[in-house]
Amino acid sequence: MSFGSMATPQVSAQEAMSMLQLGSDLLDVREADEWQAGRAPGARHIPLQDLPQRLDVLDRDRTVLVICRSGRRSDSAAAFLRQAGFDARNVAGGMQAWQQVGGDVLTPTGDPGCVI
Repeated sequence: MSFGSMATPQVSAQEAMSMLQLGSDLLDVREADEWQAGRAPGARHIPLQDLPQRLDVLDRDRTVLVICRSGRRSDSAAAFLRQAGFDARNVAGGMQAWQQVGGDVLTPTGDPGCVI
């Protein structure tokens, strides 16, 4: 995966929540153990290292909001997606910020989860 030097657009967790209600997609690029511990409802999971091989599952007609634990991996992933022609934005602060502003964090069974 190569990343360009263009600045990746950032959105706050609160802005991301609003954008999701308007039809954006949420892509979680964390590792499987992080995903299992707790995720945002409706997020799609593609670990960062798998992203180049899985672009075909993403909708190029929708804004892709990319999230990880703190915002670093998702920033790289969003930059990569932008180079590939997607309207991608990084969720600044990641799942930690998501949880801080009251976003749900759930396990695969729908129980309350945690951000690890």
